[in-house]
Amino acid sequence: MRKNRAIAVIGAAAALAMAVAACSGPAGSSSSGTGGTTNKLLGIVSITANEAGNALAIKGATEAAEKAGWKVEVVDAQGNADTANAAFRNFANKKAGMIFDLVFPASSLGAGLAAAKSAGIPVASWGGGPGDGIVMSTGDGGPFATTTTEALAKDMGGKGDVLALTYHGGQVCIDREAAFDKVIEQNPGIKVTKQEVRIPGFLQDGANYATAWLGSHPKDSGNLAIWGCWDDPTLGAISALKQLGRTDVKTYGVAGSVTAIKAVQDGSMTATTYEDGAAEGKAMFETTLEAIDAGSSWSAKVVDVPGILINKDTIDQFLTDHPGILG
Repeated sequence: MRKNRAIAVIGAAAALAMAVAACSGPAGSSSSGTGGTTNKLLGIVSITANEAGNALAIKGATEAAEKAGWKVEVVDAQGNADTANAAFRNFANKKAGMIFDLVFPASSLGAGLAAAKSAGIPVASWGGGPGDGIVMSTGDGGPFATTTTEALAKDMGGKGDVLALTYHGGQVCIDREAAFDKVIEQNPGIKVTKQEVRIPGFLQDGANYATAWLGSHPKDSGNLAIWGCWDDPTLGAISALKQLGRTDVKTYGVAGSVTAIKAVQDGSMTATTYEDGAAEGKAMFETTLEAIDAGSSWSAKVVDVPGILINKDTIDQFLTDHPGILG
């Protein structure tokens, strides 16, 4: 679970007094607390805009921005860092008021972050970690994965075989895999096979890797489980389990998408950890506005929104506490 933490100062951000002045805009501009003007355009660069977690973060940020009178433009980079960097440069040329990075590691956005910094545009990161010019980021995905993996280890009694579906193109999954590894290290009786999925293609990859893995792990051959660094690869694996008529394999995801919650509800997914992406998107916009107003006095911050484990024991209470979440 992403633990409740106070907003933690992690380092000094680049001075934003000149940034706001550089973001002067004609129509669609507004005064900022620094005495300059900010072009009211939010550019969002997503690693995969159609994935449930990214979609929720986009929704939360968009609703908050539009309520404040901002325009929002979204680029789906489809897992390609070069596309993401090009999108950053395009938003810099447009003199956007702020740019959001969804999941791409800051280390893969050197050219894009440099363009944003040169144009004086503050950047916020959802799961991509801190970096030069990033005024705020959400906490890493590790705590979410820790909660799910601890549930996996407990359910398996600390022994068995696990297929772990990973992804190294996004910082969130890198952090979640590290958290997974840490829990597994404490459970030496659990043997892990790792396979990396692609973006796009994660659902099919999840199904294909599961099918191949199940071929060497026949029914009732021991404690078996499949873990995904987010829900969708696991959902792909679940489709393979259903096709093969396998009910002996536990399944775990991270993020708590609507589809995953329904899968827990019908028993096809063992557990996931809910991440309130919409709340995080809203927090990104509001915190970046604070950074613009603070100017050179701002220090980069990490903002965390807590997660919730959803399994057969907790789902009824979760749905009571989150009415309407399933649509």
